[in-house]
Amino acid sequence: MTSPKRADARKEAEAFLKSHPKIEHLDALFQDINGIMRGKRYPRAEIVHLYEKGMLMPYSAMVVDITGNTSNAGGVGFDDGDPDGMMFPVPNTLVPVPWAHEPTAQCLVSFDDSNGGKEMLEPRNILEKVDNILRADGLHAVCAMELEFYLIDPVRTPDGRPQAPISPATGEREISTQVYGMEELEDYSAVLSDIEKTCHAQGVPAYTASAEYAAGQFEVNLKHTASAVVAADHAALLCRVVRNVALEHGFRATFMAKPFLNQAGNGLHMHMSLVDGKGENLFAGDDTDANPLLRHAIGGLQAALFESMAVFAPCINAYRRYMLNIYVPMGPTWGVNNRSLAFRIPLGEQANTRIEHRVAGADANPYLALAAVLAGAHYGITHKIDPGESQSGNAGAEPDERFPRTIEEALAAFTEAEILPKYFGEWYSEIYHLTKIAEVTSFRDYISKREYDWYL
Repeated sequence: MTSPKRADARKEAEAFLKSHPKIEHLDALFQDINGIMRGKRYPRAEIVHLYEKGMLMPYSAMVVDITGNTSNAGGVGFDDGDPDGMMFPVPNTLVPVPWAHEPTAQCLVSFDDSNGGKEMLEPRNILEKVDNILRADGLHAVCAMELEFYLIDPVRTPDGRPQAPISPATGEREISTQVYGMEELEDYSAVLSDIEKTCHAQGVPAYTASAEYAAGQFEVNLKHTASAVVAADHAALLCRVVRNVALEHGFRATFMAKPFLNQAGNGLHMHMSLVDGKGENLFAGDDTDANPLLRHAIGGLQAALFESMAVFAPCINAYRRYMLNIYVPMGPTWGVNNRSLAFRIPLGEQANTRIEHRVAGADANPYLALAAVLAGAHYGITHKIDPGESQSGNAGAEPDERFPRTIEEALAAFTEAEILPKYFGEWYSEIYHLTKIAEVTSFRDYISKREYDWYL
């Protein structure tokens, strides 16, 4: 017999196909440990079957390295015979793909709890697990994300480096920018407008775009949602939209944390508040410094920061982003209305009081990054950790000596973590560590041109 859940899924698929009679294919998508979209493409005739019966996918697909190779981390891949698990479409994620060259749809898919615990190899399920821990204590996370990215020339320099884009308005290569400049937005209005329209068509709540601190760099903000998992879905799907719409306009979009050494990096800023069962903001109050729940949440974020850096900055390049005096925090600092801090309380109405977590790079997996934020906040609340005095002025002038400066240092801190394994699970924490170690080892197993220039 077909379960009520699967029957409802079938109805969703049938209704979509009825209202979109020209759809020819469906892309079933999920994010791996690196935040890369993977999946399968189905012809129209198989879409209803997907919604009823699910999709087979090896668990190892969740824990490949950045190049897509199986690292066999924790024995997942080769040692276990690379078994398949069952993924099912996520409800209400079936939407058209406006940039596709033939009528195409897409949906998110996820391992369900019939996978004997191996569903916890999926980052989306890690976030859902952490979110449920908070909900069990009457804490409901309201979240939103902001993502920075570069539009770059699809043609690299002769030595393989990225180039700033050629302006659609002037026909000249960009050499500088004006932060929040309206001319920059106008020059790229066609691509930014299509990003906005595509987000709207796919239910991704993008609502503002701004020019950032470098030529071709922009930021798109997403509206808050009362589901942490959905907020991360929005971030994952926004990256897909931006990349594909950029290609349609002759650009390449990159969320690489530091594509240009002498320019600003790309960040992932996560906004989070906690509400009770009635929807009342538990962070609100006349005096931010005096709200114990808010203070304890920040205290937990401080306690979890260093051990979480391997999640917030997951690769070698990510650590190039952490530089002084460029609004990238390098310590567990907090305060009100100050962009140099790691945990910023933005200016706004009391009812909207929230924490902006400003540490992560745009290359972080949004599910794992937000899971680490929620884990830290919950840990601080349950252990009543005091964050100390709020800070003002420039907190980006000197780094905290405990702040990891390389992926190796971050992974070392991750192995000694006392907070994240309680939320992510010991098994997933080990898998994450081993996967990243294998990636770093593979990256180092290469002789660069500079080595030959210096040492040959």
